[in-house]
Parts: sequence; structure tokens; C-alpha cells
Amino acid sequence: MIELTVAEIAEIVGGTLSDIDPVTAAATRVTGTVEFDSRAVTAGGLFLALPGARVDGHDHAAPAIAAGAVAVLAARPVGVPAVIAAPVTGESRSGALEHDRESAGAAVLAALALLAAEVARRLAGRGLRIIGVTGSSGKTSTKDLLAAVLAPLGSVVAPPGSFNNELGHPWTVLRATTDTDFLVLELSARHPGNIAALADIARPDIGVVLNVGTAHLGEFGSRQAIAETKGELAAAVPPGGAVVLNVDDPAVAAMAERAVARVVRVSRSARADADLWASDVVLDELARPRFTLRRADAPPVEVTLAVHGDHQVSNALCAAAVAFECGATGEQLATALAAAGPASARRMQVSTRSDGVTVINDAYNANPDSMAAGLKALAWMARQPDAGTPGGRRAVAVLGEMGELGDDAITEHDRIGRLAVRLDVARLIVVGKGRSMGAMFNGAVMEGSWGSEAVGVDDADTALELLRSELRPGDVVLVKASNAAGLGALAEALVADPDTGFGDGMGEDDRK
Repeated sequence: MIELTVAEIAEIVGGTLSDIDPVTAAATRVTGTVEFDSRAVTAGGLFLALPGARVDGHDHAAPAIAAGAVAVLAARPVGVPAVIAAPVTGESRSGALEHDRESAGAAVLAALALLAAEVARRLAGRGLRIIGVTGSSGKTSTKDLLAAVLAPLGSVVAPPGSFNNELGHPWTVLRATTDTDFLVLELSARHPGNIAALADIARPDIGVVLNVGTAHLGEFGSRQAIAETKGELAAAVPPGGAVVLNVDDPAVAAMAERAVARVVRVSRSARADADLWASDVVLDELARPRFTLRRADAPPVEVTLAVHGDHQVSNALCAAAVAFECGATGEQLATALAAAGPASARRMQVSTRSDGVTVINDAYNANPDSMAAGLKALAWMARQPDAGTPGGRRAVAVLGEMGELGDDAITEHDRIGRLAVRLDVARLIVVGKGRSMGAMFNGAVMEGSWGSEAVGVDDADTALELLRSELRPGDVVLVKASNAAGLGALAEALVADPDTGFGDGMGEDDRK
């Protein structure tokens, strides 16, 4: 963060000083980072006292100061130097006013947003370029590609993982300093207006909209409502900026009507309306795409990606469009993309053990679109010839629940179970209880899964033991679910397993 005094922070957020006098507050500068985890606090930092479901940050204010923070941003006095955020008035869901856990969190988050907005405004005045990306799927992968392609052009700040909500977004903004050239932000939404609010904190010079799918369908109610909300980013970019739209998605293409900035259209094919497109797409044995990037009045660029899955082509095209907007050459772009492997944990992380088992850890998040993309990548890898696997490679899918689908949960889980069978997945392990997972299993059975090809288990531990007993050399295993399903640890345990023996690779029906 840019250096600010404690007094300046209080003024910016409309807060009051506690346990620090005005003279000292005016002389005390925050020179470190802003943190909401007291264990991450460093010298000169600012600690955010956020109430959580299990832990209240206010209880950790004193340890944060002891660790080097110069002040705390809090909702109430904490016995150490603090800026007390102005209360957010109104009824909370619990029916209490202003002082319960929920309203305390809202007050601190509101103050955080004000602080981030002021920092973004000041840095933008010094030449910082802000890039925002949204979409129902692919945001984090594209954010990582953006960070990679912009790095040759200057200093880049981008969020780790999926820091894309009312906490992670302003927290990322506050990582930027006067030395930062590019700030890459990922914007997510659970309700209409969320993306507009995030864009107000840090107004993007370039906005990227990837797709409109069914993630969070249960909260939005319809795909149209999701499209309206994603389109808030296209509308937020001011004149003089650029809006990059993946026009292969009709709902995204229609957002051009909401843009007041110049529109850059990208596509997987040479559409008449595309400004940048791909041709000659091929995948290698690990489903890493190669293609020719083309744009009008410019030489073609041969691109080889280090990330996995055919769906990454659209993500890379959007990142390329931003890079060109920021002055990258084709050579810089191709070099950066070739080196940009998976950067965020549990997102299409591909590991091949020395025993020949390949594990695809894509267990951080899941929605119907990303689940389908993961299964297609799995099927592609398993189809590739492998001289070391005489019987051929098997595709094994370990799938957990896709959250936040509302009334469509049963239908969408059924559809994924059926898709696994149509893609010739040899072994489907459905992990978890409840109607959604039952629908996935039944969908596979109804689509033609025979014998023990599909199986349902209650939890990740049972799934891991089953895998350990059944895997054989050359198998390709996809582990995917929404984060709450907890399958990421299963994938990591599978990768870390010692190469000591296999099961016989057979299900019960094979042992007749």
C-alpha cells in the first residue's frame, strides 16, 4: 500500500481514533501491508479486525500490534491503537442493529472499501493501469495469464488464488504501490450490483468478460440475471478504456451495447466481428493447447500454452487482447504464455507421478461449465497413446458437489454424470451424500455406466482408499468439486502417495 498516516486513514474511512492520540496518529505511518490474518502481519502494517464464523479478529488485535502492526482497523475499541470504522446502519439478518458480529464485519469491510478506493484513485493519477476480469468460469486462470503477459511490460500486482469478493478485491488493491504499473483484479458476484460495487472501488481501464454460465444460479435465479450482473463490468469501463469480450458467448457479445469504452472482440474462430481470433488449435498429450493467434493488420503469432485444457484457448485470447492493449509485442506475448503454467492452487494442476499415474487437481471450485471442461481434458489425456501402458490409459473421475445451483442442482449433476459416460470415463467416483450426488451417480447409470464403472462413496477418505486400491500405472485421474467438498486434500494426498505397489486395477465385477 502507499504510505499513509493513521490519521489519514481515519479521515479517508470516516472513522475515529481509539487508544492513540491525534498527534501520534498524524506522525505514525502505515508502511507495511494490510492484513486480515494476524499471523501474516509484518512491521509497519495495518491489521483488519474482521469477525468470522469461528474467530473474531478483534480478539487478535493485540497480537497483531505485537507482531509489528502500527494500528488496527476495527468496529470497536480493542485496547490498542485503532481506527474505529463508522457503523453501517440498518437491520442485520439476526435482527440486531450495528453491534452484532454481522454489522461489525460490514463496518470494517465498508471502511476497507473506502481506503482501497482512495489508494486506487491516487495510484491511477500516477499512471497505474487497472485491469478487471469477470466471468462464470475461468476468472482465476485468466487472471494468472494476465499477470504473466503483463509482467514483461512492468510491475504487476494480481490476487493470489481467488481473492475476488468484498474482502479479497480491496485487499488486492491495497497491495499496489507507487512502483506498480498494472493492477489485475478478479471480480465475482453473488447478487446483482456486486460487480458494479467492486468496479467502483478500482475503476478498470480495461475490463474482460469471459462467459456467462450457471455458477451461482441458485442465488441469481436465471442466466439472464447472471448476464446482467457480469455486464456491470463492461458498463464500468470509462471512455478511453477498452472492454474485451469473448463473443463466442452470445450473452457476452451482447454486452457491447452496455459499453461506453472501445470494444475488443475475441473469438475461437475467424468471425467477421472478431478483432482477435485463434486458428489451427491442437492439444498435446497433456491437453496443452497450441494455436495461431491472428488479428487484422498484424502478423500471426504462434502460441503454445503451458496450461491444460481446450477451454484455456479463450482465456489466453482474452489475456492476449489485454497485453496488446498495453503495448506488448507478439514475441513478448508468445514467450510469456509459453512460460505461464498453472499459478493458482488446485486449478487444473497436472502432476504425473514417477509410477505413471497422472493427477489433475481441479478441486478449488466447480460449476457445470468448468466441470465439463475438466472432464473433456481428462478424456483427451487418457486417449493419448502411451507405450508404457500396454492396456491403454484409463480416465478416472473423482467428482464432488457443485454448489450454489439452486433448483437446477439435480438437473446439472445428472447432466455431468451422463457426460462422464459419454466421454468414456472408465471409472467415476461420486463423492458425497445428498440428492445432488445421487443425481450424478444415477445420471451415469442411466446413460449406460455398467457394473462398477460408477460408484458412490460418502466422503473423501473413502474415495482415497478406493483409489489407492484400484489405480494402475498410466491412469489419469481428475479430482474436481466445489471447494466446500474438500477434495483438494484428496488430490494432494494422491500426488504425494509413495510409489509402493498398486491394487489390481479392477472393480468387483472384474473379479468374477
